[in-house]
Amino acid sequence: MKRVGLLGCGAIGTEIAHAIDSGKISAKLTHIYDFSKENSKKLVDSLTAKPIITENVGLLAASPVDMIIEAASQDAVRDDILTILQNRKDVMIMSVGALLDESILDIVLDGCEHFNKKVYLPSGAIVGLDGIRAVQDELDSVTLVTTKHPKALKGAKFFESYKIDPDNITSPTVLYQGSAQEAVRLFPANINVAALLSLAGLGSQKTQVKIVADPKTDKNTHEIQAEGKFGKFAIKVENVPSPSNPKTSRLATLAAIECLKKICGTSLNIGT
Repeated sequence: MKRVGLLGCGAIGTEIAHAIDSGKISAKLTHIYDFSKENSKKLVDSLTAKPIITENVGLLAASPVDMIIEAASQDAVRDDILTILQNRKDVMIMSVGALLDESILDIVLDGCEHFNKKVYLPSGAIVGLDGIRAVQDELDSVTLVTTKHPKALKGAKFFESYKIDPDNITSPTVLYQGSAQEAVRLFPANINVAALLSLAGLGSQKTQVKIVADPKTDKNTHEIQAEGKFGKFAIKVENVPSPSNPKTSRLATLAAIECLKKICGTSLNIGT
């Protein structure tokens, strides 16, 4: 049974921890760390099997676990991914947007090769990544349109630079239209799906993203259109937001749990 460490005890980290604790995943959560000691303690108190709370990321990386799940932030990936790989731990990354920084992606790829470790990227709040990967060499264009309620976008860096108050949006409003790379920079907690699409397909400069704030929606909607020599396909996903964090879709957590189940021993593998 794999021993798992958890970096980040927020909404997604907590859901994954409970899935392990309930026996849904054949693994054992043994060590956790969160910048907030209160978050760590709250999570431990809610679990039957009590993991050890480490004092810092270095101690988490050095703990006797087989893999570490990052469910903290893009900053955590930038600051801590090399330490984790150097300690010879596999990693599941939830904050995939950090990998659109080529220097960080290079660190991850070099670390995997040098230390013979694996990095897993769950499919998050979208479907169809298997199709994007399958036709990667024949793609001409990939476009993502993401629509969320303004409250799910509040706090994004975008609003620091643009004079738009999300609380005053009364009708569907296009906030951003451009490359995936810039979208991830401006909305780091909201648009990890753009990073996943970029990594699976044409890259962050050629993948186009539109972000719409709609005060009348109660879903996080992602529409993907891909065209190329293979033909074309369109996918629309209407996600229910996570009950504990409207910035996160419920599907993102379920995808992470399914990915971890696969890593921990499911013998039937479906899809590419």
